Amino acid sequence: MKALSFAVPLSLLLLGATPPARHVDMQRMSDITRVLASDEFQGRAPGTAGEDKTIPYLIEQFKAAGLEPAGENGGWTQAVPMIHTQLKAPVNVSVSEGGQTLPLKFPDDIYLGTTRAVDRIAIANAPMVFVGYGVTAPERGWDDFKGVDLKGKVAVMLVNDPDFEAAAGEPVAGKFGGKTMTYYGRWTYKYEEAARRGAIAALVVHETDAAGYPWNVVKSPAGEAYNIVLPADAQ
Repeated sequence: MKALSFAVPLSLLLLGATPPARHVDMQRMSDITRVLASDEFQGRAPGTAGEDKTIPYLIEQFKAAGLEPAGENGGWTQAVPMIHTQLKAPVNVSVSEGGQTLPLKFPDDIYLGTTRAVDRIAIANAPMVFVGYGVTAPERGWDDFKGVDLKGKVAVMLVNDPDFEAAAGEPVAGKFGGKTMTYYGRWTYKYEEAARRGAIAALVVHETDAAGYPWNVVKSPAGEAYNIVLPADAQ
């Protein structure tokens, strides 16, 4: 684990400049995406040579769009302290039920990651609790948790939203936009909600159709993760 500073590009519209076009230039968006996704940018990860290429390119695009800098000291960027974590071997994982133990191979059977600023992670004999899609959305009339106590437990949940596979006429059908994924369907929301409820870990059950990508995308970071530096009492 190490701390690093990540330069975030910031900008403002130039006062008095020609207003931006009201339409979206799809070709320009495609061209920019192709450049940033190319091998030359090496994944664009913070603290890498890829970031060193990405920041100047984004600044160039901001300038071309008629923006002016809004970063530190009148510049284009703002330093953001971050945590960089990387799981190292050995990674040992297993689940037990009814006296039988099933070993899981990382990252082929299970993918793990953490943004905790610690040298070692160990979870032993923790009960696992299935909580559906791990969503609580009062404004949509939905609560997968229903008061379940997750303190000291591992939350297990499905990827995507509660109505992803709902049939017409089911109570949840249409509450979350059907096949359209809301923020409730994202990993980040599910992990945050599990942490808020005291879970010591959260596992998301992957399905290619529901996630929108295959398992090789999930395991591609190889245990590497980034997060902003959080206060000591943050969950």
